[in-house]
Amino acid sequence: MNSVSELIAELLRAANEIQRLTDSDVRSIVTIRELREGVGIPGSGTPRDAVVELYDMANEIGNVGGEQRTAALLHATDLIRTLRIVSESGTKLEIRQADYAID
Repeated sequence: MNSVSELIAELLRAANEIQRLTDSDVRSIVTIRELREGVGIPGSGTPRDAVVELYDMANEIGNVGGEQRTAALLHATDLIRTLRIVSESGTKLEIRQADYAID
């Protein structure tokens, strides 16, 4: 089993056994960021960015309830699975900016 598959399995276990949470959330942040960059999806850096949301949750883990932790881990699992499928398909995105000025 490769490291991404192992991480997905670990995240699902952690989400189902939230009282036994490991460092899965931190690993998921790094994995999501790397997979996104690999396929050409830039992060927005805003609070609505999934990586920023997971990072904020990880920093406040002592103040986050079990339900929120479970939801965050399941969201991370979904993102990793989806990004892995895109990555393995060979799809690469290229974001271009328009070359026009708004007056």
